[in-house]
Amino acid sequence: VLTFDDITRLVAAQRNAAWKDVARRIAHEIKNPLTPIQLSAERLQRKFRKGVDAADLETFDRCTDTIVRQVGDIGRMVDEFSAFARMPAPKFAPQDAAELVRAQVFAQRVANPDLKIDLADSLPEVTLLADGRMLAQALTNILKNAAEAVHARLEATPRPPGRIAVRMSVEDGVLAIDVQDNGVGLPEKDRDRLTEPYVTTREKGTGLGLAIVKRILEDHGGELILTDAARGRGARAILKLPVKARPEAPGPKSELLVEGEAHGG
Repeated sequence: VLTFDDITRLVAAQRNAAWKDVARRIAHEIKNPLTPIQLSAERLQRKFRKGVDAADLETFDRCTDTIVRQVGDIGRMVDEFSAFARMPAPKFAPQDAAELVRAQVFAQRVANPDLKIDLADSLPEVTLLADGRMLAQALTNILKNAAEAVHARLEATPRPPGRIAVRMSVEDGVLAIDVQDNGVGLPEKDRDRLTEPYVTTREKGTGLGLAIVKRILEDHGGELILTDAARGRGARAILKLPVKARPEAPGPKSELLVEGEAHGG
């Protein structure tokens, strides 16, 4: 007698729990020294700036500003670790999907005035049974990733202008939020691991943004698809969510779906 058990979910759950423990420990160990570092730098600015020679004032300001700015960057990274470690169970309630998308697009337009972020004036009227705060976080992470990818490409190639296109559609009871950008695109190597914790292609990335998005969508019975932009260089992220069905048992699912080959250089 041979017995075959599919332990994919069990292994995924165990791995996820281990990553959460790592995130919790990292957040705790890093956060403790951040506040005294920042306060010390700010005190140096206030107390000793007047006594610095004019010739050294620019260097003094640059050094102290760098400390404060870098501490802020590390603090935001620690917040991501904490968010990943906490990841609460979703609280389901009726949500206006179109309004949720409009709010997050508006926030990104304010944060990135140099980028064109397109969103159709008329969106499908869809009510989701979902956790609005968690879905807002997932969409914010996707839009933020897209903006960072576009800015990275603009530093090397200023043309064409930076653009992000957001679309919504409903088919067969599934809502799809489609986000396409003309940024640097997805890496060819290990692109199927981009939603694993701590896997990142960015110098200052934590590798948790897409991991959080994937977990949120799976807890809502949905999925995240990453692929190349339909035209030219860039990336495409599709967030799929069931319109009516509430997931009975949120939990780890199979690995990220990655489609297609590169469409552009």
